Amino acid sequence: MTAPSTPEANAMDIAIHASFLPHTDPDASLAFYRDTLGFEVRNDVGYQGLRWITVGPPGQPETSIVLAPPSASPGVTEDEKRTIAEMMAKGTYAMLLLATPDLDAAFERIQASGAEIVEEPTMQPYGVRDCAVRDPAGNLLRVQERR
Repeated sequence: MTAPSTPEANAMDIAIHASFLPHTDPDASLAFYRDTLGFEVRNDVGYQGLRWITVGPPGQPETSIVLAPPSASPGVTEDEKRTIAEMMAKGTYAMLLLATPDLDAAFERIQASGAEIVEEPTMQPYGVRDCAVRDPAGNLLRVQERR
């Protein structure tokens, strides 16, 4: 007779380590994520005129965001590069969802930085209070209030 299967028995020990967001200006992205959001800089690597910057929230060393040049992926055609650039300019290429215990304070700090505000703190119909902003590359960031 076999033991009953439980979710814990079937779960893999796997975690999100890093996620990639494109940048168009590494210095502007670095300033936004480090100075505005307060993230730690974990790595800053240049190679052949391109730059990859790894940042993450303090106290969460296991989770990072790699700010990367969008044209650095091998196999991306010139047409695809143009499409990526167009989507980034519209803010439809990449998105990140963040969370904070104090949405109003976070929003004030982001707004004071001059970041593009897409939506002020709002109670959403799906039960979450959040706001939306764009980073210097046009990536959409939603910041939710943690309860």
